Amino acid sequence: MSAVGIDARADLPAAPGGPNDISRRLESLPASAYLWRLVILLSLGGCFEIYDLFLTGYIAPGLTRSGLLTTTTQAFFGFSGIGAFVAATFAGLFVGTFFLGFLADRYGRRAIFTWALLAYSAASVVMACQTTSEGVLLWRFIAGIGIGVEVITIDAYITELVPSRMRGRAFAVNQGVMFAAVPIVAALAWWLVPLQPYGVDGWRWVVLIGAAGSMVIWILRLYVPESPLWLTRQGQSERAIEVLRRIEAAAGADLSLRLVVEGRPSAAIRKAGLSDLFRPPYASLVVLFMVFNFCQAFGFYGFANWVPTLLVEKGITVTKSLQYSFIVAFAYPIAPLLAASFADRFERRWIIAGASVAIIAFGIAFAQLASPALLIACGVLLTAANVTLSYAYHAYQTEVFPTAIRARAAGLVYSMSRISATFSGFLVAYMLREAGVIGVFGLITAAMLVVIVAMAAFGPDVRGKPLDA
Repeated sequence: MSAVGIDARADLPAAPGGPNDISRRLESLPASAYLWRLVILLSLGGCFEIYDLFLTGYIAPGLTRSGLLTTTTQAFFGFSGIGAFVAATFAGLFVGTFFLGFLADRYGRRAIFTWALLAYSAASVVMACQTTSEGVLLWRFIAGIGIGVEVITIDAYITELVPSRMRGRAFAVNQGVMFAAVPIVAALAWWLVPLQPYGVDGWRWVVLIGAAGSMVIWILRLYVPESPLWLTRQGQSERAIEVLRRIEAAAGADLSLRLVVEGRPSAAIRKAGLSDLFRPPYASLVVLFMVFNFCQAFGFYGFANWVPTLLVEKGITVTKSLQYSFIVAFAYPIAPLLAASFADRFERRWIIAGASVAIIAFGIAFAQLASPALLIACGVLLTAANVTLSYAYHAYQTEVFPTAIRARAAGLVYSMSRISATFSGFLVAYMLREAGVIGVFGLITAAMLVVIVAMAAFGPDVRGKPLDA
């Protein structure tokens, strides 16, 4: 499991001015205001992805009230229920991560960051105009494809722009900024879903508001550079050094390292492909992170996408459930910012394992309690554990793979969470019908136990190790 920080072609000598030297220069960057500004700009772009992803749970009561979908269905794979809406979202995410992860490796982090967001925003607008369950599900699936491409692009982008000593904090801040969209969508759903402003269902307004806000991405992209590591991997060493010099100047870096690489020709760089992921040293990492992602999605989305519905099943009215969900949603941006205090002090795998233990504990408590105050408290703590796990693994699964195949590797392993989340919609609906809220959290507990064992026993160490060097 020593794949971290080595090239996709370990037998090749390091190229002067190539990925290894670029990586060393990036690693020497100070944790400056400029780097934090880049992290925040990328994260603001990701806000729309999170908004679009999390509206799944918050507009569910509105979809059922409008008669388009039902809470549960008689058939396990019923395509007229909320489970099908959740499944359509994650089926699209699977296609985006598994089949289209290569786009960011081929065309660049910056271009795909922009176009993927615009694509899924357009699909969301079309979905908001649908009047049949089939139309809603189809366009939700298409929107999910764009979201899937966007999420792995942002992960690769941030991983390549910040040095290892601040990468954990960078991802914690990234998640904090992105998850600020959750209380926003929760508040809008609480306000609009029970209403029909201008004769239009409230859930449609929630979708359209998020899509309209995404136009800000055209402004954000002007201030974000392309990844120098990606450029040099494409054989564009001169452009990579030019971009890196601008980053170093803006970040106030020690410019002495320029003498190491500039003025010397770069050696030819062989392309790495998908097949590299199925050979040592990466094959074992691929298997590990596939198992991890398949299981972690049950814990995260089994709760996040079903909060209002789970509360309704516990006897709370739709309006109150949306109000309580809005309060719980504040844990999404706050928890990762608090986690930034220890994000780089411990190995990622131990943070993931600890968060998984907390998910089990607070999930079981949520299933057993009835008091609104205690339910909200458990919901907040459970959400905090989920987002702590989230920031840690988003960093982890990009650090362990090389730049040449980072986005497609992250997309490949992350796609397993899309598959499990697709089926989790049906499984949660089934468990909710057959065993109630307790059954749902029994399913989540089993999945998180697998995560704990996998990370504790097989997770590699990554703390303090540079990329591609």
